[in-house]
Amino acid sequence: MDAVTELSPTVGTRAACDFLGVARASFYRQRPVLGPAVAPSSEPAAAPVSDSAPDCRPVPARALGPDERASVLAVLHEQRFQDRSPAAIQATLLDEGQYLCSARTMYRLLEQQGESRERRDQLVHPPYQQPELLATAPNQLWSWDITKLLGPAKWTYFYLYVILDVFSRYVTGWMVAHREGAELAKQFIEETIRKHQVPAGQLNIHADRGRVMTSKPLAFLMADLGVTKTHSRPYVSDDNPYSESQFRTMKYRPEFPIASAASKTAAPSVSSSSSGTTTSTATPASACSPRRWFISARPKPSWPTARRCSMPLTKRTRTASFGGRQNHCPCPPRFGSTSRFHSAKRRRKKVSKLSCRVSQNA
Repeated sequence: MDAVTELSPTVGTRAACDFLGVARASFYRQRPVLGPAVAPSSEPAAAPVSDSAPDCRPVPARALGPDERASVLAVLHEQRFQDRSPAAIQATLLDEGQYLCSARTMYRLLEQQGESRERRDQLVHPPYQQPELLATAPNQLWSWDITKLLGPAKWTYFYLYVILDVFSRYVTGWMVAHREGAELAKQFIEETIRKHQVPAGQLNIHADRGRVMTSKPLAFLMADLGVTKTHSRPYVSDDNPYSESQFRTMKYRPEFPIASAASKTAAPSVSSSSSGTTTSTATPASACSPRRWFISARPKPSWPTARRCSMPLTKRTRTASFGGRQNHCPCPPRFGSTSRFHSAKRRRKKVSKLSCRVSQNA
């Protein structure tokens, strides 16, 4: 290695290693560290350094000095640059005819100061308190929400309003309407409270932060009736779990109607009111529960029976391609793709017969 070190300044490292038969990787790994010598310290070392530990990188000759670093940081900390990235700062300084350092050097200086994170002003949501509501008896805590039901045509829906008593899981009232609005919700909640004769100052109604739930008509109504209203936290979807769970249970029942059945069930029950809604706040649960309301509204699904072939496996010799699949059964086709196969086969037969006739006439 000493010979390569002495010869490399004259002929180069590659030529010296090739001439002496030394691998360049071994030479670079074992060569002495370049740079100024480190003065020996009289204090003992804190911990022994292993031979495999990398040496300290020498300071480049073109590195910024302490005064230059301080001036760059002062520019980065200016009020006009507090919320801008180093690339934008460098572009602005170049437009003004000033060059301090590269954008990467700015990033490096900010990283050394612990300021390399997002510099722009970010919206920080305050810590909202999680709603904790307690019900020890019926008609103390209600939860309500609105969900969509498929209508008779595409892109048409019915809107189901449901109020649920959290203590007993009892559906105190429901309403089906053709639209979602604050006036309909106001009428629905007012009729439900009066039907159950809930005294003022006893009831708390919880809902999410929907457009209807946070509307002014509902807020004024609950203030007049002495009802306390609470809402879910912003950007939190599971603060109203009882209503969401009830909707999920209702819609995933086997008896839940399809779109056409839902329209046939809801349309005849529309009252003669001007709003065109169906309301029910009856006391029996069988009359007001949406789950019972939809029972037997959906016809029993008729599952298609599996296609079976009655012929032995040894006689299934004819093959045909139906929609990219091979059919090894000679039974008559029963699907739409097979009709295309046979129509193409008949056309080929007609073409072959016509070619035979033309050849005979010739």
